[in-house]
Parts: sequence; C-alpha cells; structure tokens
Amino acid sequence: MDLDHDGNGIGTLAQAAGHTDANESTNKDTDTDTHGSGDTGASGSANTDAGEPEPPVSVRVPFTAPGEQVRARIWRRDIDGAAADLVDVLFRSPDRVTPACPLFGTCGGCQLQHLSYGRQLDWKTKVLRDLAAPLGCADHVAPCVGSPRHFGYRSKITPHHDRPRPGQPVSLGFLKMGRRHEVVDVERCPLATDGINAALPALRARIAASAPLGRLGASFLIREAASGVTTDPDARVTEHVGGLKLEFFAREFFQNNPFLLPALVQFVVDAAAGGGASVLVDAYAGSGLFALAAASRFTEAIGVEISPGAVRAARDNAARNDIANARFVAADATRIFAVVGSSGDSTAVILDPPRKGCGDEFLAQLIAFGPKTIVYVSCNPETLVRDVAVLMKAGYSPTILQPFDMFPQTRHVECVTVMARQPAPATGA
Repeated sequence: MDLDHDGNGIGTLAQAAGHTDANESTNKDTDTDTHGSGDTGASGSANTDAGEPEPPVSVRVPFTAPGEQVRARIWRRDIDGAAADLVDVLFRSPDRVTPACPLFGTCGGCQLQHLSYGRQLDWKTKVLRDLAAPLGCADHVAPCVGSPRHFGYRSKITPHHDRPRPGQPVSLGFLKMGRRHEVVDVERCPLATDGINAALPALRARIAASAPLGRLGASFLIREAASGVTTDPDARVTEHVGGLKLEFFAREFFQNNPFLLPALVQFVVDAAAGGGASVLVDAYAGSGLFALAAASRFTEAIGVEISPGAVRAARDNAARNDIANARFVAADATRIFAVVGSSGDSTAVILDPPRKGCGDEFLAQLIAFGPKTIVYVSCNPETLVRDVAVLMKAGYSPTILQPFDMFPQTRHVECVTVMARQPAPATGA
C-alpha cells in the first residue's frame, strides 16, 4: 500500500479474499492487498460472482502504511474507486509505530502518527516530487528537512467547543475525523507546546463557567511565544527568530513551529541573496520576518503589504531591531510593485502567500516586474505547483524545491521553491 497526497493508503482488493460482487453494497469488510511500489495510486481487479473481471478498483484506507495488508470496510464507491475504514492490520509494515495520542484516528488534527518519522519525511518528499513531475521538476525536489521536535512543537492552536448542554461537560478540542461539526474533547494535545497544554484546563473552566446554554459553539486561540502564553487574540506577543525580536498580535499569522523556523528562514534568506540581486522585495511581508532577516544581505529590503496594520507592525519591528535599510509600504492590491522604485533586474522577490496561493492579478504584476530571483514559500503544494507552472511559462526556471516539515504527524508540508529568470533567447542579426 502506498499513500496518496492526503495520507490515505491506496491498495487493491485482494484476490485471496474471495469473489466480490460487482453490485455489492457498502459497509462490507474486505481484505486489501497492499504494496510498496512507490506509485501515487494503485489499482487492482476483483471478480464478480459470475467470474467476470471487474475494472481495476483502488481502495483508499486511512491510517495504513506502505507494504501492509489490511482488512477494511468499504463505505463508499465512486468514480475514483472506493473509500474504506481500517478494520484490522493483517500484515504490519516495519514503518508502523504506536501513535503517541490515544485520540489518534478519532481527532481530525493528525493523519500520520502511525508512521515512523523517517517514513513521514519520505512521503512528504514524494508528494512534492509527484506534483512536480508534470512540470519536469521532480529531480529538483530535495529531501524534506525534518523538525527538531516531532511532538510539542506547535506554538498556536485554535480549539473549538460544542454547544453547551444542560448537565453535560463542555467538550473543548478539535473536529472529529470526517466530521464538520462534531468536536472531540482533547484534554492534552501532543503536538502543542507544554505551555499551551498547561493553559488548556483554565480555558476549559472559563468556558464552562461563562458559555450560556444553547449558544452555538466557538473557537479559541492559544498562542505561546517568547513572551509567554496568551488566550487573548488582541494581545501583542514577542517571538525570537535567530537574532530578531519580533512583536505582533497573537491573532496574526506567524509560523507555528518555532523549532524549525530558523532553518526555514535561513534557507529563504540564502536563496534570495544567492542570485546576485541587490534589492529585496518581500511581497507578503506580514510583521516583517523575511525582509528583516535578509536586510543585511541587500542594499535595501522592501516589505510590501496591503494591510496598513501589518505595515505599522513591521516598521516597529525594524526599529526594534535597529535595521535601517528596511522599509515597509502599504500597496494597493492592483499596484503591488509600483511602490518598489527599483527594476526587476536588480531585485529578488520573496513570496509567502496564504494557502490559496497567488492570484492571477498578482502573478501578472510579478511577471511584468520581472525580478531576477523568486523565492516562493508555500504551505500548500498543490497551489504552489499551479503558480510555479505559470511562472515557468513566463521564463522562470526552478532550481530547487525544498520541503520543510513544519507540521510533523500531519499531512501538511511547507515548501520553498527557488526560481531564476532565464535570459531571453538571442535574436538573429
């Protein structure tokens, strides 16, 4: 059994399990042959009662490992094959480990705790290589960089609670696997830092004492930074990254694995500076992390944001760290690079967009600006590859795609793609 891009095992119906009726209902157990061929998906064939072969059938089974044979209960068939729940592991992979969390498989927060950490890194590398293959870039994907902490790394969580009910304790935790509204009560999350877990009982007690009966459920923020733990989204917190001291609102986006973040930042800075550009543009600057970390490597670092509040925070952080060659500007979304004041020939651009990636309008502006080097940081490999394909058509070539495991035990992966602008073809005399 191999794993698909969501971390589900992909296997085939085992012939040894007997005949399978082509019109059988769901919710029946079946043995599933598995393999470790390295394919993204697998398919096989089952037989009808009449002995006629069915078309190839792939079965998606969560919480399985490559090379295993499992018994699974099919609960849905669709044009892509069948979806099934794991019933039993008949042949155990050497990469299978005992999950650290007793709620694994019920809580929807993790997908990979049953896999050894080395296998998790291999799978995340493979996801990027599979996605990059149609672009001809699979060989440019480097092995995934592991996190120093496999557990206890997450510095922000947003637990939810259900609608309070008379005589029942409040459930505070995360959505149940496969559900959109049902909350699994989580007393302690192994992915969260010790400080966050220590704050959970007080938050639970506060909710139980104050949440009115009949009220809809709600979500809460808990963030730990160098300045301490807070549950106030409007609190200003301080975090240290390398030699930087950064202040921002607790509710704002900031990378949630501070133990691997310095390595990610250093890679981004080295990649941006390595192309020979003298000016840096951080196009999704936020509170200024990348622009300030890289400022010493450029004559000027410019952070661009469409949020005036983020611009003010970044300027304060530049002053806080005595960085004089960094400036931060608020730009209209339709004229991002008009405020830069330098040409693309001398500029490197860092992109760190949200999960949806860059919009068409932004990419058109970026291509028209024509930076020498582009360093694209993404938490969504699918939108990353989509945008890289657009940039390749515009004359940029990826030199490396470097995944970082910012989210151990989950299917998520961060990836940094470095792209260089190719010289225009020579024209004839």
